[in-house]
Amino acid sequence: MTFEEWMEEVVHGFEIVGVAILVAGSIAALAGYVLALARGQREGAFERVRRGVGRAILLGLEVLIIADIVLTITVDATVESALILGLVVLVRTFLSFSLEIELEGALPWRRADRRTDRV
Repeated sequence: MTFEEWMEEVVHGFEIVGVAILVAGSIAALAGYVLALARGQREGAFERVRRGVGRAILLGLEVLIIADIVLTITVDATVESALILGLVVLVRTFLSFSLEIELEGALPWRRADRRTDRV
């Protein structure tokens, strides 16, 4: 097995893990929501499921970015693939940033302000 073939298998492994995180995290969050509703705990259940799904998406995106980086650096090291990787990372970073703001309710650099307001 050549180095490139081995790296392609590593990339596939990261992709499988990333997708598994997306699927398992979303299913777990939705199952928690259904259980909360079945117990009559409606208050806050929707917010918890949104946070759970959002966290699964964030973690899954991070792992998928790793797969793209490994692929570009080891297997497909061309200027075109590097530019595509840059665009993919920008889009995923924007998505992660947007999800983080939605989940936390504040810009990342404003989180400390929100924590001190709660105390």
